[in-house]
Amino acid sequence: MPGCKLNTHEKVEVAKRLEALGVDVIEAGFPISSPGDFESVVEISKVVKNVTVCGLSRAVEKDIITAAESLEHAVRPRIHTGIGTSESHIKFKLNSTREKIIERAIAAVSLAKKYVEDVEFYAEDAGRTDNEFLARVCEHAIQSGATVLNIPDTTGYCLPDEYGAKIKFLKENVKGIHNVILSTHCHNDLGMATANSIAGVINGATQIECTINGIGERAGNTALEEVVMVLKQHPYLNKTTGVDTKQLNAISRYVSDTMRVPVQPNKAIVGANAFAHSSGIHQDGVIKNRETYEIIDPKEVGVDHSSIILTARSGRAALAYRMKNIGYELTRDELDVVYKSFLEVADAKKEVQDDDLHEIASLRHKVAV
Repeated sequence: MPGCKLNTHEKVEVAKRLEALGVDVIEAGFPISSPGDFESVVEISKVVKNVTVCGLSRAVEKDIITAAESLEHAVRPRIHTGIGTSESHIKFKLNSTREKIIERAIAAVSLAKKYVEDVEFYAEDAGRTDNEFLARVCEHAIQSGATVLNIPDTTGYCLPDEYGAKIKFLKENVKGIHNVILSTHCHNDLGMATANSIAGVINGATQIECTINGIGERAGNTALEEVVMVLKQHPYLNKTTGVDTKQLNAISRYVSDTMRVPVQPNKAIVGANAFAHSSGIHQDGVIKNRETYEIIDPKEVGVDHSSIILTARSGRAALAYRMKNIGYELTRDELDVVYKSFLEVADAKKEVQDDDLHEIASLRHKVAV
């Protein structure tokens, strides 16, 4: 992600937390890219024992050999290699032809297979790749030893129906695909990374490539916390993960703090406002029954409780609720008096804090005068 940089120690700590979270695979780095990335993959391989550790590479011999060297200490090593398959990538990026792309894919997977049993092949820009050609490339990758097929929507271009249909097409037209893992890898350029990933799962994918807080190139990648909770909240999809969702908030905060990249307040699941209510109508409903406006119990993702944020849009019910939380049981008449003062403070300060409430509460005795 532009603007983010973790040193090896920080990467190892993140990897340990991901292992504790319950992920299946950690793509630990791109070993050929720098000595630092190489070292990080080595060190993560040493400490992570219950999760597959993956090294990324291009369909280049030196990349693959370097990835293999970085994974020598891994209990469950995986090499992830691949090449662009869209007309745009073939023509403008690689200056190649379809047949040469297939040849390079075969060579890359075959070489990686000499070093590790678990080989993932990515067809970069698969989202904009013709399905018939994509199926050909995938079939050759499987024949060469690939155990995972990664179908990236590299530019975040696909609509969910399109991406889901692409996964379904591959499931139905690639020989041997039922013997490998089919993986989604979606970018968020149009805000559809989560939707596309779920569409892929519905149509047969069994691995979702994602990141904490949705960090990644440009507008980011699929957010882990989002897809995990989508699958948990829709059990009829019959797809489960091993993720301990109660750790989601904590790891989100850790990654944000370590990378020094704030999480937007309205970010789904882990944003500061994800379980905060400021509209009077919403506040009244949540106070009466949390499920009226929350489909997720905050405790499921490691948040202690919902928040009632007092603003000029808050009603009497929300004010009485917050007053009670700080020790004031107001009668109906007292509430009418303090509510007027509350609105004056709310208009002036935008958000009313507990200190303000204590001052406002002192006015309740005017009722008896």
